[in-house]
Amino acid sequence: MLVSHPTALKGEVVFFHAFDVAYELKRVDLNVLLGKPLVPHQLGISKGSPRQQLFYLPRMAHLDPVTLPTPLGDATVERIVKVLPIGAVSITLRVPFAVGSLEDLIPFHQPSFAEGVIKAHALELAEQLRAELAPLAVRPAAELPEGEDYQVYCLETPDEAFNSADWFRSHRRTIAALVTQESEPQRLSHQEARESTSRYLTYYQTDLVVADWDAALVVDRPGEFEEALYAIELANLQLEELIAYDRIIDAALEKSYTDLLSPSRPSRRKDLLPHLREVRIDLARFSDEISNITKFFGDWHLARLYDTVSKRFHLADWHHTIDDKLKTLDNLYEMLKQEHNHRVMLVLEAAIVLMFVIDIILLLAELGK
Repeated sequence: MLVSHPTALKGEVVFFHAFDVAYELKRVDLNVLLGKPLVPHQLGISKGSPRQQLFYLPRMAHLDPVTLPTPLGDATVERIVKVLPIGAVSITLRVPFAVGSLEDLIPFHQPSFAEGVIKAHALELAEQLRAELAPLAVRPAAELPEGEDYQVYCLETPDEAFNSADWFRSHRRTIAALVTQESEPQRLSHQEARESTSRYLTYYQTDLVVADWDAALVVDRPGEFEEALYAIELANLQLEELIAYDRIIDAALEKSYTDLLSPSRPSRRKDLLPHLREVRIDLARFSDEISNITKFFGDWHLARLYDTVSKRFHLADWHHTIDDKLKTLDNLYEMLKQEHNHRVMLVLEAAIVLMFVIDIILLLAELGK
């Protein structure tokens, strides 16, 4: 039985906001955040997967819900914050809805709401988090970055007879409008509708995940959204950290080039080698931390989902770009190291020649006596 026009679609629109607030956070016991208990995030696995499950589990705090104006009227919004030791925070705002059709969800991505009400509230929370985490921050951000945002439409499966594949085919253009955040589905070309919804996954006949650059649609049974949401949130966090990582390397390279090309400030060249060595060590550790926040083992649905979202986010391209910059930094370090070694050898050779000359002078003085 195809359920293509349910009388009411229920679910929630989930807004993820990732911010890099510091280079890293000190490893200390932090049990309370914004007045709420900070506990390890728990993830239940409902779909088939290997017994050995290993996920990076950050600590999280459930804040008191707030009432915010939405396109469908005032709604009670659930708020969750997560803290990662790599200096990142993730803010989740969950807005419930009950609509008659998918088209009724389009106003949720309008700038007046997504970039206005929701973004403003997320920035306010981020500033509060940055202030409270400041004593634990190592090299805190001078100002709050723009952050990475992502929007997920979580739609509850109407009933057990629901067939997600048939429903997907009959609503593909509207789904494309949601994930591309277009306000007029009918104006989308056939090619764009197919491309933006080309990366979709199903596990059971009743679930569906469609992911694109700006947003995703998740269709599942009530209470079964958490796995998909967590994989998407981690990918969004990783993208924010890769961008922050890229800024750190750019700053290190810019400083190195400035010091190398500044003949009027030769004293700085002496300190450049230790600086580059410190940057290389820090970035190697930082890269390991970034990789650990998305550690999945086994061939299961969640790993496929993360792979799909990471391709939409072009995380591999970010990694390649950063790796190339690290190679440049390594080459610069090796060049300076060789130059330093060359100077040391010149000094040693000059010292040896000087000692030889002194020996000759002393020998001639003895012969003169």
